[in-house]
Amino acid sequence: MIDTIKLEMSITKARITKRELAKQLGISEMSLYNKIHNISEFKASEIRQLSEILELSDGDRQAIFFA
Repeated sequence: MIDTIKLEMSITKARITKRELAKQLGISEMSLYNKIHNISEFKASEIRQLSEILELSDGDRQAIFFA
C-alpha cells in the first residue's frame, strides 16, 4: 500500500499534472488515479519511471511505495 499523501505532495512539488504524468507512464488518467488511491498497484517499472520523473530520492521512494 502506497502513501497517497506523500505521492500527491511529490507530484505537486514536481509541478507536473496528473494528465501529463499518466501520459509519461503510458497509462490512462483513470489508471493513475486508481494506483494513487490504492485501488490497483503500481508495477515495478512504473515505480522506477515515477522516481525518475518526480526526482525522488531513495528515501522518498521507500517512504512512498514501501512503507
